[in-house]
Amino acid sequence: MAQTTTKPRGRPAAAAGPSQQPAARGLDNALALLEVIAGADGVTLSEAAQRAGVAASTAHRILTTLEAHRFLRVDAERDVWMIGVRAFEVGNAFLRDRKVTEIGRPHMIALMETTGETVNVSIREGDALIYVGQIETHNPVRAFQRPGSRAPLHASAAGKVFLAFQSEPSLDDTLYRTGLEGITAGTITSAAELKAQLKTVREQRFAADLEERVAGLACVAAPVFNEHHDVIASLSVSGPTSRMTGERVLELGPLVRRAAEDVTETVGGRLPVRRAA
Repeated sequence: MAQTTTKPRGRPAAAAGPSQQPAARGLDNALALLEVIAGADGVTLSEAAQRAGVAASTAHRILTTLEAHRFLRVDAERDVWMIGVRAFEVGNAFLRDRKVTEIGRPHMIALMETTGETVNVSIREGDALIYVGQIETHNPVRAFQRPGSRAPLHASAAGKVFLAFQSEPSLDDTLYRTGLEGITAGTITSAAELKAQLKTVREQRFAADLEERVAGLACVAAPVFNEHHDVIASLSVSGPTSRMTGERVLELGPLVRRAAEDVTETVGGRLPVRRAA
């Protein structure tokens, strides 16, 4: 009787972490170079190789291959490497899977028109906040967060939204791992002070920061929940403090919260029951 074989699915347990196999090592190098170039506005070959820890000759071979597949492109005028359209297309597959940016876009546009400020949607990846979508205001002076850029959780309104709905032990672990780096004079660097503010965020369901990450910039954010009451995204408005004063931030809070609740409903999420203070 012939034996049947089962085709392996997924990845083998030993696949975690960089591999020492030549083919996998080449893939590790390619991904390292992509990350370096994605994090900058143009990088020379020698800079990319140095930052990725790859020999210049190896980097050149990898970069030209990625260019041929449109994952990278060369700015001939500056002689630097930049992310290509294919990388954008592949990255967008993640956003399509999350659906929040796509489905929430009408609510983002409406919020921008109501507030007159730039609207962002962001997600959490590990201990960092990542901006994944934006609707820019028509005002000539505006806040701008490049999609794909990162921000610390404790120093941004959008990041505080994620921290506020963590359990106490999980929050303590996060703050221990990340610390409370003082980025501007307004950054909260006291765990006790931050926790007190996060309690208010849970109660009012919106967070704010006034020049805590960028001098001259203010932000108001509210959580988007999934069907398990977990925060899966943060919806926020950002603008210069010349327009977004402390008083204006308090006015914008309920508007941002309502928009985030609309997005929650649209993606099939459920709002958690508010607990008494």
